Amino acid sequence: MALTINTNLSSMIVQKNLQKSTNQLNNAIERMTTGYKINHAADNAATGADMLATLEDNYALISSHVQRVRDLTEQAANGTYGDQSKKAIQSEIEARLQEINRIAANCEFNGIDMMAGTGTAASAGLDIQVGIEGTASKSRIHLEADLFASGKVATLFTVPAEGTTAAYAPPAGTGDDPEADQLKKVAADCAGMREGGPGSAAMLDQIDKVINKISSRITTLGAARNRIDSAVESISVQSENITSSLSTLRDADVATESSNYIKAQILQQASATLLATANQSPSIALNLL
Repeated sequence: MALTINTNLSSMIVQKNLQKSTNQLNNAIERMTTGYKINHAADNAATGADMLATLEDNYALISSHVQRVRDLTEQAANGTYGDQSKKAIQSEIEARLQEINRIAANCEFNGIDMMAGTGTAASAGLDIQVGIEGTASKSRIHLEADLFASGKVATLFTVPAEGTTAAYAPPAGTGDDPEADQLKKVAADCAGMREGGPGSAAMLDQIDKVINKISSRITTLGAARNRIDSAVESISVQSENITSSLSTLRDADVATESSNYIKAQILQQASATLLATANQSPSIALNLL
């Protein structure tokens, strides 16, 4: 390789590798200090993902309670339990149904009731802002109102499956607390203890439909979360590209400038040496005198 000053290929190779290792170091430091893999997503999109994660987690809790209600209903339908045992089963089922209603009533995110079945989200859905523009097609993801349907027992048990006619409706509650009375009657139906009720065996089919309905909602939530996660990742890439472009225009490359500095220093020293030589040239005339 020729020894040159103006074009220092060795320096350029070293600068490239230095920049690569510096980028990797900065990326690792950022991830370790924040604890997150993605650190440049828009807040609105990330918040939307958190909201759906909260809703999905609550549905997972409700699903576990419904599954336990099914297990207890299956025991009650077995025919080997007496009335005393069935009363104990009814008591636990009622407690589980109360917990389902409590979870649905308290599933809230930033003031939005997500399982109450009422409010703006339940009637019109929500728009998640995932970009800098105001157009819906480019910068928003719409979450349908179905995602925010009621998660209470009265709604879950009324419709046996999506798009079909209800075969069972929870009996209307009476007294000072209709909701509590309604849950007591549903629990009695599951335990086969309510006179004129459908019985435990019939309730098994109903509970399976409730489980399928909850699973369908969770699947829909998963699809919405995937869209938002994709938007978060896309915004992260855009943010990095914009930052990189700004850095290219504004920031000085220390490796390049240090190379330029050494090159200029060498040229300066060479020029100074030659200037000294040139300044000595007039003295040759003295030798002729």
